[in-house]
Amino acid sequence: MAKKKKKEILNLPSVKLPIKPLTSQDIDKDIQRRVSKINKELKGGFDFIKSHPKSVTFFGSARLKKDSPYYQKAIRLGERLVKLGYSLVTGGGPGIMEAGNQGAMKGYGQSVGLTIKLPGEQVRNPYLTNFFNFHYFFTRKVCLTFSAEAYVYFPGGFGTLDEFFEILTLVQTNKIEKVPIILVGREFWQPLHSFMERNVYRKKAMISKEDMKFYRIVDDENKIIEIIKKAPIRRG
Repeated sequence: MAKKKKKEILNLPSVKLPIKPLTSQDIDKDIQRRVSKINKELKGGFDFIKSHPKSVTFFGSARLKKDSPYYQKAIRLGERLVKLGYSLVTGGGPGIMEAGNQGAMKGYGQSVGLTIKLPGEQVRNPYLTNFFNFHYFFTRKVCLTFSAEAYVYFPGGFGTLDEFFEILTLVQTNKIEKVPIILVGREFWQPLHSFMERNVYRKKAMISKEDMKFYRIVDDENKIIEIIKKAPIRRG
C-alpha cells in the first residue's frame, strides 16, 4: 500500500517503458549528423545574407494584427527603406514581420525572410521576394543578427525580447559593430528602459552608463529614417 501511494505521488509509470539506452556509437553518429546540419545551415544562411549587402532587420511580435498601429507603421517604414536601397530582412512570419515585408514589396524592393520549419506547418508570409529556410532557431537568429546596417524592434514577446538582449550583448562585448538599435513604441519600451536604468544601472551597477546608450526609443518615422541613413554601410 505504501509503495503504491509513493508511486502515485511521484507520478511514476505503472508499466516499464521499452527505453533502449544509447550507445557511444549512437551518440557519435547523432553528433556528426547535427554538426553537419548546423554547418550547412550557417553556411547557407551567411551566403544568403551576403547577397543582400545593405539591409535593415525588423523584429516584433508575430501576434500583432493588421489593425495595429505598429503593423501599419512597419509597412510604411519597410516601404520607405527599400526605396532608399535597403533590403528589408525579417523572420518571414506573420505580424510585424509580415508588415515589414509587405511594405518592402509595396516599395518594389528586396523583401527578405529567414524562415523556420515548425512541426506540421511552414510559417511564411506571402510578401517575400526571397527567403532562406532554417531548421534550428539558433542558427536562424545568428543570421538575423548578422551585418545589418540597423536593427528595428517593434513591441513583442519572449522572442523579440530575446533577440533584443542578444544584440545588446553582442554590441556590449564588441562581438559586432555598434549599429543603430531602434525601439519603436515608447509606451511599450519605456518601462523596460526605466527598469534597466533604475535597477540594473543605478542601483546595482551591473551595466555602465555607456551601455544605456546602445539603443534609442524613437516613434517619429522621419527620425527613424534619418538615423538609419546616417549609419555607415557595413559592407561595400
